[in-house]
Amino acid sequence: MTITVYQKPTCTTCRQVHAALRDAGVDFEAVDYYVEPIPRRKLEELIRKLGITPRQLLRTREAAYRALGLADTTVTNVQIIDAMVAHPDLIQRPIVEKGNRAILARPAERLKEIL
Repeated sequence: MTITVYQKPTCTTCRQVHAALRDAGVDFEAVDYYVEPIPRRKLEELIRKLGITPRQLLRTREAAYRALGLADTTVTNVQIIDAMVAHPDLIQRPIVEKGNRAILARPAERLKEIL
């Protein structure tokens, strides 16, 4: 079963996950979602597989989070997903997908949960 890692290559945790998979000899596909944006439908699928709400996938320390007023509790899931599609910085990382499961590998040790 293919493992896909949605990452930002300059992210420390993403690099740790990448190295752990490589060192374990696990075949995987790495997707830099800044170069290859995650399409809306795929992002919705990942959120479902993660078993979390869109709000739980938000990076709340990003400038776009404040600028778009995403802390407002009246912002809908649809609006949050729209914001993440338009501003990839808002997506927590790395997301590791394997089959019908996905995890947010923060910290990198969580990778064990999906292998």
